[in-house]
Amino acid sequence: MGDFPSYRQLCERTDAPAGSSWGVFGPDDELGTLNHLTPQRVLAATRLPRTGTMINLDLPLDAFDPALIPTRKPPQHHMFANNPYHRDEYVDGFYPQATSQLDGLRHIGHPDFGFYGGADPATFTTDEPTLGISRFAEHGIVGRGVLVDVARYLAAQGTPIDLDSNQAVPIDVVAKAADAQGVELRPGDILMLRFGWVRHHLHERDAAARADAVRAIHCPGIAQRRETVEWLWDNQFAIVAADNFALEAWPPVPDSPYVSEAEQAGRLPRSAHTGLLHRILIPLLGMVIGELWALDELARACAADGVYECLVVAKPLMLVGGAGSPSNAIAIR
Repeated sequence: MGDFPSYRQLCERTDAPAGSSWGVFGPDDELGTLNHLTPQRVLAATRLPRTGTMINLDLPLDAFDPALIPTRKPPQHHMFANNPYHRDEYVDGFYPQATSQLDGLRHIGHPDFGFYGGADPATFTTDEPTLGISRFAEHGIVGRGVLVDVARYLAAQGTPIDLDSNQAVPIDVVAKAADAQGVELRPGDILMLRFGWVRHHLHERDAAARADAVRAIHCPGIAQRRETVEWLWDNQFAIVAADNFALEAWPPVPDSPYVSEAEQAGRLPRSAHTGLLHRILIPLLGMVIGELWALDELARACAADGVYECLVVAKPLMLVGGAGSPSNAIAIR
């Protein structure tokens, strides 16, 4: 890729939206930051496992009932038999982003600049692959995974995360947590951030509390700040995933700098997405985001032996034109 541009350089662009990576990976790119998974980095990652232990990074498809978002209901799994020694099945109401997931590049656009690379959303049909999750499936996802256990680090500092709030964690805290673990961050990494929210929601809340929580979700995550975006981009991560609702703090902080011009001017009504990093990371930078990953078992293993790197393999669904997919991810240590 030659000299890779820094985020500061992207913000000085005049040939594309300022702060965008459009064209950096090629004029017709549909992979975004997955381009950082070069053959050399993939091959190096395959040498990481030491014990061959495999750890699942996915929650069950029906993990969230009630659904975290009303339009993403748990699937209905039906089984039938054509004879006593046969079983078949089908699934109704399957929402690919209802549980552990990867966001595709057509998932979110920017109100002022549109979708990644300037793609025309009028072409986003279910039989047309542009920016669809099937592009990720065709490419495959294999790389060096690095867990940064933000929850464990902050608890050790005597400042545990408030898991019932939208606590915005500064990105320098993430960097300090990585340093405390003794882990080196490298280009092409699949960065996994553990906040502890999935465990809290599914195992520390009772049914009534879970139902109450989804009426107005509050979830800690990374802060909506320019330095967050700069750090994520300049580290050249292939994927940034977390065990929370949206990777970032939800709802976004009130003073988020990422309110679009259209929203500021009143040309577009504000919504739950106003101020989100999603509108910067996905459509402007092509950054691949993972949400609701199951990271607790991996975190326990990493804490036990002090090794926070592993091989990660993920295979999104070959869903042509899909906006997202279950992550289908596994860590191999």
